[in-house]
Amino acid sequence: MSLLCVFFECLWFYFYSPSSCVVQLVKLCIGMIDAGKAYNTANRQFANGIQELAQQSAKDEVVESSLTKFAESLQEMINYHAQLWHFSVTHRDLRKFKEAKKQFDKVSEEKEAALIRNAQAPRNKQHEVEEASYILTATRKCFRHIVLDYVLQINVLQSKRRSEILKSMLSFMYAHLTFFHQGYDLFSELQPLMKLLGGQLDQLMVDAAKEKRDMEMKHSTIQQKDYSNDDTKLEYNVDAENGIVMEGYLFKRASNAFKTWNRRWFSIQNNQLVYQKKFKDNPTVVVEDLRLCTVKHCEDIERRFCFEVVSPTKSCMMQADSEKLRQAWIRAVQNSIATAFRDRAEDSEKLDRKSSPSTGSLDSGSESREKTLKGESALQRVMTIPGNGTCCDCGQPDPKWASINLGITLCIQCSGIHRSLGVHFSKVRSLTLDTWEPELLKLMCELGNGVINQIYEARRVELGAKKPQPGDPRQEVESYIKAKYVDRRFVRRPSDEELRLKVVSLSKQEKRLSDCSEPPRAPPSTPKARPESGASGGSPLIVFSAEVAELQLPPCSSKELVVFCEPKEYSPGLQLYWAAFTRSLPNMAEALAHGAEVNWINTEEEKRTPLIMAVHGGSLVTCEFLLQNSANVNQQDSQGRGPLHHATILGHTGQVCLFLKRGANQNVSDIEDKTPLSIAVEAANADIVTLLRLAKMNEEMRELEGPYNPTGDETYQDIFQDFSQMASEDPDKLHRF
Repeated sequence: MSLLCVFFECLWFYFYSPSSCVVQLVKLCIGMIDAGKAYNTANRQFANGIQELAQQSAKDEVVESSLTKFAESLQEMINYHAQLWHFSVTHRDLRKFKEAKKQFDKVSEEKEAALIRNAQAPRNKQHEVEEASYILTATRKCFRHIVLDYVLQINVLQSKRRSEILKSMLSFMYAHLTFFHQGYDLFSELQPLMKLLGGQLDQLMVDAAKEKRDMEMKHSTIQQKDYSNDDTKLEYNVDAENGIVMEGYLFKRASNAFKTWNRRWFSIQNNQLVYQKKFKDNPTVVVEDLRLCTVKHCEDIERRFCFEVVSPTKSCMMQADSEKLRQAWIRAVQNSIATAFRDRAEDSEKLDRKSSPSTGSLDSGSESREKTLKGESALQRVMTIPGNGTCCDCGQPDPKWASINLGITLCIQCSGIHRSLGVHFSKVRSLTLDTWEPELLKLMCELGNGVINQIYEARRVELGAKKPQPGDPRQEVESYIKAKYVDRRFVRRPSDEELRLKVVSLSKQEKRLSDCSEPPRAPPSTPKARPESGASGGSPLIVFSAEVAELQLPPCSSKELVVFCEPKEYSPGLQLYWAAFTRSLPNMAEALAHGAEVNWINTEEEKRTPLIMAVHGGSLVTCEFLLQNSANVNQQDSQGRGPLHHATILGHTGQVCLFLKRGANQNVSDIEDKTPLSIAVEAANADIVTLLRLAKMNEEMRELEGPYNPTGDETYQDIFQDFSQMASEDPDKLHRF
């Protein structure tokens, strides 16, 4: 049996040794198949690339059709070529032979183990001898069967060796024959197209050579030109098809604390000035309407070629690359402004919101009217006042702008003129684009175009001045507005007697209750009452007493007793003083038109100002009106008390909130060394204490963060907004002791 094993091992070594031709051929076949598959994969990717190039060349019909046809032909050839790699010279009976070889090796090892065990069995242990002999006999029997199977598989392989190899090679050659035959037929069909394309290619090469010579000539011509002072050519084209009348690069100064300069692509389009950081970015609007802006040179900064575009809400500093380009941009902006006014493109500026019917009156301030105004837009609220449906100065319908210190509505052209007058004459705000505080809306509803025109146009007809009409030249409208508000040429000056009667009437007039911002509270301390008779100067006296506190006054009236005596002199300032106390905005506007100083001091009554009297009048709107007309929120009386002190003493939370928002200084002490905060703490007024402490914390936060946070904490802003809304809409909620 050992000789048989040696024979089998020698036969295996001969047939399957590494030097065997069959084994070597199998390895070469596997390598060729892998290389063929990689070749097909690369060819298929190449054909797909040609197909994509054909799709991108859709504008060139010749290139697109030719590349598509070539890609399809190559793809078909790749499919034919893939059939070659199904060939294999691996013998199909090798698996059975390998399994028989494994079983033979295993049984051989078991037989050797049985022989060793049988030899080691001791003679004095009969049971071990019998067991070893039994195992050896069984193992030899199994070994003979396995040897026969193994020899059978070797004989089968030997008999099929020549036939299988020749059959595989014949199949491989027939596959090549089919591949080349199909390729020949395919390219025979493609040959006419290739010949046609060859002829077209010759003409394309001639055209390309001609274009190359032309470009070289242009290049040489351009090189000879002097570009030492070259500027980009910019032209203003109002009829441009894309709506962009001018565009180009400019440097823009940022509005942050560092004032950095960034290069941006600017354009004038759709009556707006916009810029883009990148080409695909959405445009950022610098000026929403060029009719509301002006442009000017800037020579007072370090950089050259700078100019500034000033709009109603902001200004934008820009820098061109040269003086020529700066002048071109300035002319373009000016031309755009002129074109916009000339074309009268008002329809494009109108918003979808329409004004509601006019149902209010100049003096109406009832509760029902307030309910109808709630939930409406600023435009709808203001339009309820008669006369506000047209521009106050030129009569243009549907005005969308307003002057908040005058209380009038304006068209877009007149609003631009008002803005040019300066904020000390007129403060312009949009009725549709800006945010409106409740007190500002009430201010607009208290005045209106009718009231203001009765004051500022009282002598217009008498003087024979013509009021502008829609469509009149801008110069005429501007001249009329300056004469009306700056020179006050049409205001009727009252005589001394008329002024005296007006002041006496105001001093005796009960305060209107239509605009009571919040229920007043009894002051924490009772000022000393001055005698009603014998007082020097006959100044009005405000006396608090226990008897007055017992009077059944209307819920919104102040528990104050006013005694009026003849003053030394009557003046518009005194009219403003008493009008502020009686909450009469039309009389306040009339006094300002007659030349009253908004910070007029009543030297006969503790140096109080109209703003302090507005506080005692209990009206948030009159305080807002005076502040919009540049009243000093920190001006003190002879007691060292400013408006914030008086509002705190009276417990007027809404006015305290308003003064704090306008920058009132709460650190000032009166002659009794009391600050507004200490007064509020003594009065146990939680709302005012909260507001004062929040304002103090916000001021400290601004000081710590410096220029990076000029407005302070956002929570502070939200809280003050809530208090302001409550004081205007629901003042009863603030009446908490």
